[in-house]
Amino acid sequence: MLDIPLLVRVHVDALIAAQNDMGVCDAIERNEPVGKPTAMSAPHLPKVAGIDSAVPAPAQTSSPMPAFPAAPAPPGAVIQDRLAGWVSDLTTLHELTERLARTGSLDEALHELLRAGAALVGARRGMVVLEPPPGTSRANDCFDEGRGPALTKRLGFTHAELGHIETVPRSAIAYGRILDGRLPDGQPGPAGQPEAVADGDLLGDKTLDPRYREVAVRLGYAASYTLPLASTAAGTLGAAVWMYDEPAAPVERQCHLVGLYMRYATEHLDRLLELEHARATVATVAEELLPSRLPRVPGVQLAARHRTGPRGGGDWYDALPLPEGALGLAVGSVSGAGPSALAAMGRLRASLRAYAVMEGEDPVAVLSDLELLLRLTEPARTATALFAYAEPARRKIVLAGAGHTPPLVVGERRTEFVETSLSAPLGMLACWEAPSVELSPEPGETVLLYTDGLLRRTGDPMDRAFARLHAAAASVPMPARDNPAAIADHVLRTVLPEGLDEADGGEDVVLLAARFD
Repeated sequence: MLDIPLLVRVHVDALIAAQNDMGVCDAIERNEPVGKPTAMSAPHLPKVAGIDSAVPAPAQTSSPMPAFPAAPAPPGAVIQDRLAGWVSDLTTLHELTERLARTGSLDEALHELLRAGAALVGARRGMVVLEPPPGTSRANDCFDEGRGPALTKRLGFTHAELGHIETVPRSAIAYGRILDGRLPDGQPGPAGQPEAVADGDLLGDKTLDPRYREVAVRLGYAASYTLPLASTAAGTLGAAVWMYDEPAAPVERQCHLVGLYMRYATEHLDRLLELEHARATVATVAEELLPSRLPRVPGVQLAARHRTGPRGGGDWYDALPLPEGALGLAVGSVSGAGPSALAAMGRLRASLRAYAVMEGEDPVAVLSDLELLLRLTEPARTATALFAYAEPARRKIVLAGAGHTPPLVVGERRTEFVETSLSAPLGMLACWEAPSVELSPEPGETVLLYTDGLLRRTGDPMDRAFARLHAAAASVPMPARDNPAAIADHVLRTVLPEGLDEADGGEDVVLLAARFD
Protein backbone atom coordinates (compact mmCIF):
# COMPACT_ATOMS: atom_id res chain seq x y z
CA MET A 1 0.00 0.00 0.00
CA LEU A 2 1.25 3.46 -0.81
CA ASP A 3 2.12 5.57 2.22
CA ILE A 4 1.16 9.07 1.02
CA PRO A 5 2.30 10.92 4.19
CA LEU A 6 5.67 9.19 3.87
CA LEU A 7 5.94 10.35 0.24
CA VAL A 8 5.20 13.89 1.36
CA ARG A 9 7.94 13.78 4.01
CA VAL A 10 10.46 12.31 1.57
CA HIS A 11 9.83 15.02 -1.03
CA VAL A 12 9.91 17.77 1.59
CA ASP A 13 13.21 16.54 3.06
CA ALA A 14 14.75 16.21 -0.41
CA LEU A 15 13.74 19.71 -1.44
CA ILE A 16 14.91 21.28 1.84
CA ALA A 17 18.25 19.56 1.36
CA ALA A 18 18.40 20.82 -2.22
CA GLN A 19 17.61 24.34 -1.05
CA ASN A 20 20.37 24.19 1.56
CA ASP A 21 22.85 22.92 -1.02
CA MET A 22 21.89 25.76 -3.37
CA GLY A 23 22.52 28.27 -0.59
CA VAL A 24 26.00 26.82 0.00
CA CYS A 25 26.82 27.04 -3.72
CA ASP A 26 25.70 30.68 -3.83
CA ALA A 27 27.87 31.49 -0.86
CA ILE A 28 30.92 29.89 -2.45
CA GLU A 29 30.36 31.82 -5.68
CA ARG A 30 30.25 35.09 -3.71
CA ASN A 31 33.44 34.16 -1.79
CA GLU A 32 31.45 34.12 1.45
CA PRO A 33 32.17 31.77 4.30
CA VAL A 34 29.61 28.99 4.40
CA GLY A 35 27.11 29.52 7.14
CA LYS A 36 27.85 33.25 7.51
CA PRO A 37 24.64 35.27 7.89
CA THR A 38 23.72 37.32 4.87
CA ALA A 39 23.36 40.46 6.95
CA MET A 40 27.08 40.36 7.76
CA SER A 41 28.17 40.24 4.12
CA ALA A 42 28.84 43.36 2.10
CA PRO A 43 26.33 43.85 -0.70
CA HIS A 44 27.59 42.85 -4.11
CA LEU A 45 25.59 44.57 -6.85
CA PRO A 46 25.92 43.20 -10.36
CA LYS A 47 27.77 45.02 -13.17
CA VAL A 48 25.60 45.88 -16.15
CA ALA A 49 27.09 46.87 -19.55
CA GLY A 50 30.54 47.44 -18.09
CA ILE A 51 29.33 49.96 -15.55
CA ASP A 52 30.21 49.36 -11.97
CA SER A 53 26.97 50.10 -10.21
CA ALA A 54 28.87 50.69 -6.97
CA VAL A 55 30.41 53.89 -8.40
CA PRO A 56 28.01 56.85 -8.64
CA ALA A 57 27.49 58.51 -12.03
CA PRO A 58 29.35 61.79 -12.76
CA ALA A 59 27.54 64.93 -11.64
CA GLN A 60 27.61 66.57 -15.12
CA THR A 61 25.66 63.71 -16.63
CA SER A 62 22.20 65.04 -17.29
CA SER A 63 20.75 62.05 -19.10
CA PRO A 64 18.99 59.55 -16.89
CA MET A 65 20.59 56.28 -16.07
CA PRO A 66 19.50 53.44 -18.35
CA ALA A 67 16.99 51.07 -16.78
CA PHE A 68 18.67 47.97 -15.47
CA PRO A 69 16.97 44.58 -16.13
CA ALA A 70 15.38 43.01 -13.10
CA ALA A 71 17.65 40.72 -11.17
CA PRO A 72 16.81 37.04 -11.67
CA ALA A 73 14.91 35.33 -8.88
CA PRO A 74 17.24 33.70 -6.39
CA PRO A 75 17.51 29.92 -6.73
CA GLY A 76 16.00 29.49 -3.28
CA ALA A 77 12.72 31.05 -4.41
CA VAL A 78 12.47 28.59 -7.32
CA ILE A 79 13.07 25.69 -4.97
CA GLN A 80 10.45 27.01 -2.56
CA ASP A 81 7.88 27.36 -5.34
CA ARG A 82 8.60 23.86 -6.53
CA LEU A 83 8.42 22.55 -2.97
CA ALA A 84 5.06 24.24 -2.42
CA GLY A 85 3.71 22.73 -5.65
CA TRP A 86 4.83 19.23 -4.74
CA VAL A 87 3.45 19.47 -1.22
CA SER A 88 0.12 20.70 -2.62
CA ASP A 89 -0.01 17.83 -5.13
CA LEU A 90 0.82 15.19 -2.56
CA THR A 91 -1.66 16.64 -0.09
CA THR A 92 -4.36 16.40 -2.75
CA LEU A 93 -3.29 12.83 -3.51
CA HIS A 94 -3.44 11.98 0.18
CA GLU A 95 -6.97 13.36 0.50
CA LEU A 96 -8.17 11.44 -2.56
CA THR A 97 -6.71 8.14 -1.39
CA GLU A 98 -8.23 8.66 2.06
CA ARG A 99 -11.63 9.13 0.45
CA LEU A 100 -11.12 5.98 -1.58
CA ALA A 101 -10.05 4.02 1.49
CA ARG A 102 -13.31 4.94 3.24
CA THR A 103 -15.41 3.23 0.55
CA GLY A 104 -16.74 -0.10 1.72
CA SER A 105 -18.27 -1.53 -1.43
CA LEU A 106 -17.04 -2.15 -4.95
CA ASP A 107 -19.64 0.17 -6.48
CA GLU A 108 -18.70 3.08 -4.20
CA ALA A 109 -14.99 2.56 -4.84
CA LEU A 110 -15.40 2.61 -8.62
CA HIS A 111 -17.45 5.81 -8.57
CA GLU A 112 -14.90 7.47 -6.28
CA LEU A 113 -12.06 6.35 -8.55
CA LEU A 114 -13.74 7.95 -11.56
CA ARG A 115 -14.35 11.25 -9.77
CA ALA A 116 -10.83 11.46 -8.37
CA GLY A 117 -9.17 10.48 -11.65
CA ALA A 118 -11.18 13.07 -13.57
CA ALA A 119 -10.02 15.76 -11.13
CA LEU A 120 -6.38 14.68 -11.41
CA VAL A 121 -6.20 14.57 -15.21
CA GLY A 122 -8.53 17.51 -15.83
CA ALA A 123 -11.25 15.59 -17.64
CA ARG A 124 -15.02 15.79 -17.37
CA ARG A 125 -16.16 12.29 -18.31
CA GLY A 126 -14.83 8.79 -17.91
CA MET A 127 -15.53 5.10 -17.48
CA VAL A 128 -13.93 2.18 -15.71
CA VAL A 129 -14.10 -1.44 -16.82
CA LEU A 130 -13.38 -4.09 -14.21
CA GLU A 131 -12.56 -7.57 -15.47
CA PRO A 132 -10.34 -9.75 -13.27
CA PRO A 133 -8.19 -12.36 -14.97
CA PRO A 134 -10.25 -15.38 -16.10
CA GLY A 135 -10.01 -18.48 -13.98
CA THR A 136 -9.59 -16.64 -10.69
CA SER A 137 -12.06 -16.90 -7.84
CA ARG A 138 -12.93 -13.24 -8.27
CA ALA A 139 -13.87 -13.74 -11.92
CA ASN A 140 -15.76 -16.95 -11.29
CA ASP A 141 -17.96 -15.79 -8.44
CA CYS A 142 -18.27 -12.01 -8.76
CA PHE A 143 -18.63 -11.61 -12.53
CA ASP A 144 -20.07 -13.24 -15.59
CA GLU A 145 -17.33 -14.76 -17.67
CA GLY A 146 -17.54 -14.93 -21.41
CA ARG A 147 -19.91 -11.97 -21.76
CA GLY A 148 -17.54 -9.07 -22.43
CA PRO A 149 -16.65 -6.48 -19.81
CA ALA A 150 -17.94 -7.83 -16.55
CA LEU A 151 -18.49 -4.58 -14.66
CA THR A 152 -18.57 -1.10 -16.17
CA LYS A 153 -19.14 2.21 -14.36
CA ARG A 154 -19.52 5.60 -15.99
CA LEU A 155 -19.00 9.27 -15.14
CA GLY A 156 -20.74 11.96 -17.19
CA PHE A 157 -22.23 9.44 -19.62
CA THR A 158 -25.77 8.17 -19.81
CA HIS A 159 -26.46 4.47 -19.94
CA ALA A 160 -27.28 4.73 -23.65
CA GLU A 161 -24.04 6.62 -24.39
CA LEU A 162 -22.07 3.97 -22.56
CA GLY A 163 -23.79 1.39 -24.74
CA HIS A 164 -22.52 3.20 -27.85
CA ILE A 165 -18.93 2.89 -26.58
CA GLU A 166 -19.39 -0.80 -25.82
CA THR A 167 -20.43 -1.43 -29.44
CA VAL A 168 -16.88 -0.63 -30.57
CA PRO A 169 -14.69 -3.77 -30.80
CA ARG A 170 -12.45 -4.09 -27.78
CA SER A 171 -9.38 -4.39 -29.98
CA ALA A 172 -10.04 -0.86 -31.32
CA ILE A 173 -9.96 0.82 -27.90
CA ALA A 174 -6.99 1.20 -25.59
CA TYR A 175 -8.78 -0.24 -22.54
CA GLY A 176 -9.87 -3.26 -24.59
CA ARG A 177 -6.31 -4.01 -25.65
CA ILE A 178 -5.16 -3.67 -22.04
CA LEU A 179 -7.82 -6.09 -20.81
CA ASP A 180 -7.03 -8.57 -23.57
CA GLY A 181 -3.29 -8.34 -23.00
CA ARG A 182 -2.62 -6.80 -26.42
CA LEU A 183 -0.87 -3.57 -25.48
CA PRO A 184 -0.74 -0.68 -27.96
CA ASP A 185 3.02 -0.80 -28.25
CA GLY A 186 3.27 -4.52 -27.68
CA GLN A 187 5.48 -4.03 -24.62
CA PRO A 188 4.67 -4.00 -20.92
CA GLY A 189 5.76 -1.23 -18.59
CA PRO A 190 8.93 -1.25 -16.47
CA ALA A 191 7.22 -3.29 -13.76
CA GLY A 192 5.85 -5.82 -16.23
CA GLN A 193 2.42 -4.18 -16.21
CA PRO A 194 0.68 -2.32 -19.05
CA GLU A 195 1.34 1.40 -19.28
CA ALA A 196 -0.95 4.38 -19.73
CA VAL A 197 -2.17 5.25 -23.22
CA ALA A 198 -2.79 8.88 -24.23
CA ASP A 199 -4.88 9.52 -27.35
CA GLY A 200 -4.52 13.27 -27.63
CA ASP A 201 -6.51 13.68 -30.86
CA LEU A 202 -8.99 10.92 -31.61
CA LEU A 203 -10.43 12.69 -34.63
CA GLY A 204 -7.09 13.42 -36.23
CA ASP A 205 -5.51 10.02 -35.61
CA LYS A 206 -6.06 8.10 -38.86
CA THR A 207 -4.73 4.87 -37.36
CA LEU A 208 -7.78 4.46 -35.09
CA ASP A 209 -10.72 2.30 -36.04
CA PRO A 210 -13.28 4.43 -37.95
CA ARG A 211 -16.07 3.09 -35.76
CA TYR A 212 -14.30 4.41 -32.67
CA ARG A 213 -13.92 7.86 -34.24
CA GLU A 214 -17.59 7.78 -35.22
CA VAL A 215 -18.64 7.05 -31.64
CA ALA A 216 -16.32 9.79 -30.34
CA VAL A 217 -17.92 12.32 -32.69
CA ARG A 218 -21.41 11.21 -31.71
CA LEU A 219 -20.68 11.52 -27.98
CA GLY A 220 -18.66 14.72 -28.31
CA TYR A 221 -15.22 13.84 -26.98
CA ALA A 222 -11.97 14.37 -28.85
CA ALA A 223 -9.23 12.88 -26.65
CA SER A 224 -8.81 10.19 -24.02
CA TYR A 225 -6.34 9.04 -21.42
CA THR A 226 -6.37 5.36 -20.42
CA LEU A 227 -4.75 3.83 -17.35
CA PRO A 228 -4.65 0.15 -16.36
CA LEU A 229 -5.73 -1.11 -12.96
CA ALA A 230 -2.80 -3.45 -12.56
CA SER A 231 -0.27 -4.58 -9.99
CA THR A 232 2.22 -7.40 -9.71
CA ALA A 233 0.21 -9.19 -7.02
CA ALA A 234 -3.29 -8.69 -8.40
CA GLY A 235 -2.56 -8.78 -12.12
CA THR A 236 -4.64 -6.63 -14.46
CA LEU A 237 -8.01 -6.04 -12.83
CA GLY A 238 -9.32 -3.62 -15.43
CA ALA A 239 -8.75 -0.20 -16.94
CA ALA A 240 -10.03 3.35 -16.53
CA VAL A 241 -10.36 5.89 -19.33
CA TRP A 242 -11.12 9.60 -19.09
CA MET A 243 -12.40 11.65 -22.04
CA TYR A 244 -11.71 15.28 -23.00
CA ASP A 245 -14.10 17.49 -24.96
CA GLU A 246 -11.19 18.96 -26.97
CA PRO A 247 -7.86 17.52 -28.16
CA ALA A 248 -5.74 17.41 -25.01
CA ALA A 249 -3.45 15.25 -22.92
CA PRO A 250 -2.44 15.39 -19.26
CA VAL A 251 0.91 16.99 -18.48
CA GLU A 252 3.74 15.08 -16.86
CA ARG A 253 2.78 16.23 -13.36
CA GLN A 254 -0.80 15.01 -13.81
CA CYS A 255 0.35 11.68 -15.21
CA HIS A 256 2.62 11.15 -12.22
CA LEU A 257 -0.13 11.89 -9.68
CA VAL A 258 -2.83 9.81 -11.33
CA GLY A 259 -0.36 6.95 -11.73
CA LEU A 260 0.31 6.94 -7.98
CA TYR A 261 -3.41 7.11 -7.32
CA MET A 262 -4.15 4.18 -9.62
CA ARG A 263 -1.52 2.04 -7.90
CA TYR A 264 -3.30 2.53 -4.59
CA ALA A 265 -6.73 2.09 -6.21
CA THR A 266 -5.66 -1.27 -7.67
CA GLU A 267 -4.70 -2.59 -4.25
CA HIS A 268 -7.91 -1.30 -2.70
CA LEU A 269 -10.10 -2.76 -5.44
CA ASP A 270 -8.32 -6.09 -5.18
CA ARG A 271 -9.21 -6.24 -1.48
CA LEU A 272 -12.83 -5.32 -2.22
CA LEU A 273 -13.02 -8.02 -4.89
CA GLU A 274 -11.84 -10.60 -2.39
CA LEU A 275 -14.45 -9.34 0.05
CA GLU A 276 -17.17 -9.54 -2.61
CA HIS A 277 -16.05 -13.08 -3.39
CA ALA A 278 -16.34 -14.04 0.29
CA ARG A 279 -19.78 -12.44 0.56
CA ALA A 280 -20.98 -14.20 -2.57
CA THR A 281 -19.76 -17.53 -1.21
CA VAL A 282 -21.51 -16.99 2.13
CA ALA A 283 -24.74 -15.97 0.41
CA THR A 284 -24.61 -19.03 -1.85
CA VAL A 285 -24.07 -21.40 1.08
CA ALA A 286 -26.89 -19.75 3.05
CA GLU A 287 -29.31 -20.07 0.14
CA GLU A 288 -28.38 -23.70 -0.41
CA LEU A 289 -29.17 -24.49 3.23
CA LEU A 290 -32.67 -23.00 2.94
CA PRO A 291 -35.64 -24.50 1.07
CA SER A 292 -35.17 -24.42 -2.69
CA ARG A 293 -38.94 -23.96 -3.11
CA LEU A 294 -41.98 -23.64 -0.88
CA PRO A 295 -44.52 -26.48 -0.78
CA ARG A 296 -48.01 -26.26 -2.24
CA VAL A 297 -50.62 -27.09 0.38
CA PRO A 298 -54.36 -26.62 -0.27
CA GLY A 299 -55.89 -23.74 1.68
CA VAL A 300 -52.72 -21.70 2.19
CA GLN A 301 -50.37 -19.59 0.06
CA LEU A 302 -46.74 -19.10 1.06
CA ALA A 303 -44.02 -16.55 0.30
CA ALA A 304 -40.59 -16.06 1.84
CA ARG A 305 -37.94 -13.36 1.73
CA HIS A 306 -34.37 -13.81 2.93
CA ARG A 307 -31.51 -11.30 3.11
CA THR A 308 -28.06 -12.52 4.15
CA GLY A 309 -25.74 -10.18 6.02
CA PRO A 310 -22.14 -9.59 4.87
CA ARG A 311 -20.69 -12.07 7.36
CA GLY A 312 -23.42 -14.65 6.94
CA GLY A 313 -25.67 -15.17 9.92
CA GLY A 314 -27.70 -18.11 11.08
CA ASP A 315 -31.27 -16.94 10.35
CA TRP A 316 -33.43 -19.52 8.61
CA TYR A 317 -36.99 -20.50 7.73
CA ASP A 318 -38.77 -23.67 6.69
CA ALA A 319 -42.15 -24.86 5.43
CA LEU A 320 -42.79 -28.58 5.59
CA PRO A 321 -45.90 -30.47 4.38
CA LEU A 322 -47.09 -32.89 7.07
CA PRO A 323 -49.58 -35.80 7.09
CA GLU A 324 -53.32 -35.20 6.80
CA GLY A 325 -52.94 -31.91 4.92
CA ALA A 326 -51.11 -30.15 7.76
CA LEU A 327 -48.23 -27.74 7.34
CA GLY A 328 -45.24 -27.03 9.56
CA LEU A 329 -43.89 -23.46 9.55
CA ALA A 330 -40.66 -22.52 11.28
CA VAL A 331 -38.29 -19.59 11.61
CA GLY A 332 -35.19 -19.36 13.76
CA SER A 333 -31.85 -17.75 14.37
CA VAL A 334 -28.57 -19.27 15.52
CA SER A 335 -26.13 -17.18 17.53
CA GLY A 336 -22.92 -16.08 15.86
CA ALA A 337 -21.98 -15.37 12.28
CA GLY A 338 -19.82 -16.80 9.54
CA PRO A 339 -19.35 -20.36 8.31
CA SER A 340 -19.77 -21.95 11.74
CA ALA A 341 -23.14 -20.26 12.25
CA LEU A 342 -24.24 -21.35 8.79
CA ALA A 343 -23.27 -24.95 9.53
CA ALA A 344 -25.10 -24.88 12.87
CA MET A 345 -28.15 -23.41 11.17
CA GLY A 346 -28.18 -26.23 8.62
CA ARG A 347 -27.97 -28.89 11.34
CA LEU A 348 -30.68 -27.24 13.42
CA ARG A 349 -33.08 -26.91 10.50
CA ALA A 350 -32.57 -30.53 9.47
CA SER A 351 -33.19 -31.71 13.03
CA LEU A 352 -36.36 -29.65 13.37
CA ARG A 353 -37.74 -31.16 10.16
CA ALA A 354 -37.24 -34.66 11.63
CA TYR A 355 -38.92 -33.77 14.92
CA ALA A 356 -41.78 -32.04 13.05
CA VAL A 357 -42.53 -35.21 11.08
CA MET A 358 -42.58 -37.32 14.23
CA GLU A 359 -44.52 -35.04 16.60
CA GLY A 360 -45.38 -31.87 14.70
CA GLU A 361 -48.88 -31.57 16.20
CA ASP A 362 -47.19 -30.69 19.49
CA PRO A 363 -44.91 -27.68 18.85
CA VAL A 364 -43.72 -27.65 22.48
CA ALA A 365 -42.41 -31.21 22.14
CA VAL A 366 -40.68 -30.31 18.86
CA LEU A 367 -38.82 -27.38 20.43
CA SER A 368 -38.03 -29.38 23.58
CA ASP A 369 -36.35 -32.08 21.50
CA LEU A 370 -34.50 -29.41 19.54
CA GLU A 371 -33.28 -27.78 22.74
CA LEU A 372 -31.99 -31.09 24.09
CA LEU A 373 -30.12 -31.78 20.86
CA LEU A 374 -28.57 -28.32 20.84
CA ARG A 375 -27.49 -28.59 24.48
CA LEU A 376 -25.86 -32.00 23.92
CA THR A 377 -24.16 -31.37 20.58
CA GLU A 378 -23.34 -27.63 20.72
CA PRO A 379 -23.31 -26.52 24.35
CA ALA A 380 -21.62 -23.21 23.55
CA ARG A 381 -24.32 -22.05 21.14
CA THR A 382 -27.81 -20.67 21.62
CA ALA A 383 -30.70 -20.26 19.21
CA THR A 384 -34.16 -18.82 18.97
CA ALA A 385 -36.92 -20.66 17.15
CA LEU A 386 -40.64 -20.60 16.48
CA PHE A 387 -42.56 -23.60 15.20
CA ALA A 388 -46.20 -23.55 14.09
CA TYR A 389 -48.39 -26.54 13.27
CA ALA A 390 -51.01 -25.31 10.82
CA GLU A 391 -54.18 -27.07 9.63
CA PRO A 392 -55.36 -24.94 6.69
CA ALA A 393 -58.63 -26.85 6.24
CA ARG A 394 -59.65 -25.94 9.79
CA ARG A 395 -57.85 -22.55 9.72
CA LYS A 396 -56.14 -23.48 12.97
CA ILE A 397 -52.55 -22.86 14.07
CA VAL A 398 -50.82 -24.14 17.19
CA LEU A 399 -47.43 -22.55 17.79
CA ALA A 400 -44.67 -22.29 20.36
CA GLY A 401 -41.67 -19.99 20.53
CA ALA A 402 -38.31 -20.11 22.26
CA GLY A 403 -37.05 -16.57 22.75
CA HIS A 404 -38.42 -15.60 19.36
CA THR A 405 -40.33 -12.58 18.12
CA PRO A 406 -44.12 -12.99 18.05
CA PRO A 407 -45.96 -13.55 14.74
CA LEU A 408 -48.04 -10.78 13.21
CA VAL A 409 -51.54 -11.32 11.80
CA VAL A 410 -52.53 -9.06 8.90
CA GLY A 411 -56.15 -8.96 7.80
CA GLU A 412 -58.93 -6.69 6.64
CA ARG A 413 -60.25 -6.12 10.16
CA ARG A 414 -57.13 -6.47 12.28
CA THR A 415 -53.37 -6.11 12.32
CA GLU A 416 -52.04 -7.44 15.61
CA PHE A 417 -49.23 -9.40 17.18
CA VAL A 418 -49.95 -12.88 18.52
CA GLU A 419 -49.55 -12.97 22.28
CA THR A 420 -47.00 -15.69 23.02
CA SER A 421 -45.57 -16.52 26.43
CA LEU A 422 -42.13 -15.20 27.26
CA SER A 423 -39.47 -17.90 27.15
CA ALA A 424 -35.72 -18.18 27.00
CA PRO A 425 -33.83 -19.09 23.80
CA LEU A 426 -32.79 -22.67 23.23
CA GLY A 427 -29.61 -23.70 24.98
CA MET A 428 -29.80 -21.21 27.84
CA LEU A 429 -31.71 -23.26 30.43
CA ALA A 430 -31.19 -26.79 31.72
CA CYS A 431 -34.65 -27.70 30.48
CA TRP A 432 -36.74 -25.59 28.15
CA GLU A 433 -40.51 -25.67 28.09
CA ALA A 434 -43.21 -23.08 27.40
CA PRO A 435 -46.94 -23.33 26.77
CA SER A 436 -48.20 -23.31 23.21
CA VAL A 437 -50.64 -20.77 21.74
CA GLU A 438 -53.61 -21.50 19.49
CA LEU A 439 -54.58 -19.13 16.69
CA SER A 440 -57.51 -19.14 14.28
CA PRO A 441 -56.87 -16.89 11.28
CA GLU A 442 -59.90 -15.61 9.39
CA PRO A 443 -60.27 -16.25 5.64
CA GLY A 444 -57.94 -13.92 3.74
CA GLU A 445 -55.71 -13.19 6.73
CA THR A 446 -51.93 -13.55 6.51
CA VAL A 447 -49.62 -14.67 9.31
CA LEU A 448 -46.12 -13.17 9.19
CA LEU A 449 -43.24 -15.06 10.81
CA TYR A 450 -39.92 -13.20 10.93
CA THR A 451 -36.57 -13.03 12.69
CA ASP A 452 -35.32 -10.20 14.88
CA GLY A 453 -32.90 -9.14 12.13
CA LEU A 454 -35.86 -7.40 10.47
CA LEU A 455 -36.19 -5.24 13.58
CA ARG A 456 -32.49 -4.74 14.27
CA ARG A 457 -31.71 -3.48 10.77
CA THR A 458 -33.93 -0.47 11.40
CA GLY A 459 -31.47 0.82 14.00
CA ASP A 460 -34.39 1.76 16.29
CA PRO A 461 -35.01 0.56 19.85
CA MET A 462 -37.02 -2.63 19.87
CA ASP A 463 -40.29 -1.02 20.96
CA ARG A 464 -40.10 1.50 18.12
CA ALA A 465 -39.04 -1.24 15.68
CA PHE A 466 -42.13 -3.31 16.63
CA ALA A 467 -44.31 -0.24 16.11
CA ARG A 468 -42.66 0.35 12.75
CA LEU A 469 -43.37 -3.23 11.69
CA HIS A 470 -46.98 -2.99 12.84
CA ALA A 471 -47.50 0.24 10.89
CA ALA A 472 -45.93 -1.28 7.77
CA ALA A 473 -48.23 -4.31 7.92
CA ALA A 474 -51.29 -2.16 8.54
CA SER A 475 -50.48 0.00 5.50
CA VAL A 476 -50.48 -2.87 3.00
CA PRO A 477 -52.77 -1.80 0.12
CA MET A 478 -56.00 -3.74 -0.12
CA PRO A 479 -55.30 -5.11 -3.66
CA ALA A 480 -51.99 -6.54 -2.41
CA ARG A 481 -53.48 -8.41 0.54
CA ASP A 482 -54.51 -11.32 -1.66
CA ASN A 483 -50.86 -12.06 -2.48
CA PRO A 484 -48.47 -13.05 0.35
CA ALA A 485 -45.45 -12.15 -1.81
CA ALA A 486 -46.79 -8.62 -2.32
CA ILE A 487 -47.41 -8.32 1.43
CA ALA A 488 -43.86 -9.44 2.24
CA ASP A 489 -42.36 -7.04 -0.30
CA HIS A 490 -44.42 -4.11 1.00
CA VAL A 491 -43.42 -4.80 4.59
CA LEU A 492 -39.74 -5.04 3.68
CA ARG A 493 -39.80 -1.80 1.65
CA THR A 494 -41.61 0.06 4.41
CA VAL A 495 -39.67 -1.22 7.39
CA LEU A 496 -36.28 -1.13 5.68
CA PRO A 497 -36.18 1.82 3.25
CA GLU A 498 -33.13 3.46 1.64
CA GLY A 499 -31.17 0.30 1.02
CA LEU A 500 -31.48 -1.19 4.52
CA ASP A 501 -32.83 -4.34 2.91
CA GLU A 502 -29.71 -4.86 0.79
CA ALA A 503 -27.48 -7.90 1.27
CA ASP A 504 -24.75 -5.91 3.05
CA GLY A 505 -27.12 -4.32 5.57
CA GLY A 506 -25.66 -6.18 8.58
CA GLU A 507 -28.18 -8.52 10.22
CA ASP A 508 -29.82 -11.42 8.44
CA VAL A 509 -33.50 -10.93 7.62
CA VAL A 510 -36.11 -13.66 7.26
CA LEU A 511 -39.79 -13.04 6.52
CA LEU A 512 -42.23 -15.92 5.96
CA ALA A 513 -45.82 -15.07 4.97
CA ALA A 514 -48.68 -17.60 5.07
CA ARG A 515 -52.05 -16.44 3.71
CA PHE A 516 -55.06 -18.60 4.56
CA ASP A 517 -57.90 -18.90 2.04
